[in-house]
Amino acid sequence: MLKISLLGSDNNSEPKSLDDGSKSLSESRSSITSESVRPEEEANGLSIMQTLIHLLKCNIGTGLLGLPLAMKNAGLLVGPFSLLAIGILTVHCMVILLNCAHRLSQRLQKTFVNYGEAMMYSLETCPNTWLRTHSVWGRYTVSFLLIITQLGFCSVYFMFMADNLQQMVEEAYVTSNTCRPRKILVLTPTLDIRFYMLAILPFLILLVFIQNLRVLSVFSTLASITTLWSMALIFEYIVQEIPDPRNLPLMASWKTFLLFFGTAIFTFEGVGMVLSLRNQMKHPQQFSFVLYLGMSLVIILYTCLGTLGYMKFGSNTQASITLNLPNCWLYQSVKLMYSIGIFFTYALQFHVPAEIIIPVVISQASESWVLFADLSVRTALVCLTCVSAILIPRLDLVISLVGSVSSSALALIIPPLLELITFYPEDMSCVTIAKDIMISILGLLGHRRQN
Repeated sequence: MLKISLLGSDNNSEPKSLDDGSKSLSESRSSITSESVRPEEEANGLSIMQTLIHLLKCNIGTGLLGLPLAMKNAGLLVGPFSLLAIGILTVHCMVILLNCAHRLSQRLQKTFVNYGEAMMYSLETCPNTWLRTHSVWGRYTVSFLLIITQLGFCSVYFMFMADNLQQMVEEAYVTSNTCRPRKILVLTPTLDIRFYMLAILPFLILLVFIQNLRVLSVFSTLASITTLWSMALIFEYIVQEIPDPRNLPLMASWKTFLLFFGTAIFTFEGVGMVLSLRNQMKHPQQFSFVLYLGMSLVIILYTCLGTLGYMKFGSNTQASITLNLPNCWLYQSVKLMYSIGIFFTYALQFHVPAEIIIPVVISQASESWVLFADLSVRTALVCLTCVSAILIPRLDLVISLVGSVSSSALALIIPPLLELITFYPEDMSCVTIAKDIMISILGLLGHRRQN
């Protein structure tokens, strides 16, 4: 079985000197090697199908259900084209990240480098003396953004699961077998939503104790089946009797478009897992095929669901499309199945921050306390996402905020800058330089405007 390293050891790296001024002892101990695979373990790596399933589940999350509202915030014409453009840019930045990591691993004669290491090693070779001296902060910055982004996803998952569970329980006595357009219901909650969050908490803690991506692929397959079935039911409903779309605005205001931008960036949730998945494949050279295939399916799904959902519900589009579905048992099951899919996806998104933070903590513990420290950190991080969900109950605002701030930095801002730093000594073309600058500026504009 492919075992994810907890101790952060890297058998492919050369021994580090203790007096190396560019790296602290704590940094070398906290090497993020969850994205590294030893040669003898390569035969037990992820298959193409397992990697594709993980990639799809990393991207098909709660943000998908908010795309009809995102289209409403952008307009019927501007929304689909903007979502397609953002999807293509995001995939392009993923490819940039893969190319930079591959080139740096060749230079350093390492099997793999992860996102944070790629940023640090590229800064070590840049012309600027100050950046070379402080290259380790590049790694710290990327690691921090990955932690914030992935834990933000996990907090949103908590809110989503608890919200849907509460709706199913509270609407149970008015749910019928006949599926008719939903009427506005004014229900008095019998239990606070925080109760549902606390009820989910122990099950998620047990789930994140699973540290092996090959084992998690079984749960990803189950999550994919439930998600696909719920998507099929949603599409089956929204394609029926679509009202005349000519009454919908083709372009929304600039302010609401910024909400669209944040939601769209948030929806592409898989950037933090790209290198991790590639590095744990049985044949990493085949990852490009998996990436293009998987992301093409994701972009098509996003565009169709967002556009058709907005055309179906128009001005009545809710923050999650599940809130627009008829109040009958068939479509209530959509909430249940999608929540099951999100439950198992939680472990995938949790994998990245856990493998950044845990090596730092257990490096300070004695050998007999390593397992206890590992499980304690995992438990604490899950509780942190639960507390965050309790303190910030607005699902749509959290999605837009996380997407525009940390997700845009990881998906659109850093990869082009990383390409400039990595390949600049190799005489980059002016077209590539201009392209990278424009993509980074676009990400910065979305980031600043949302703030």
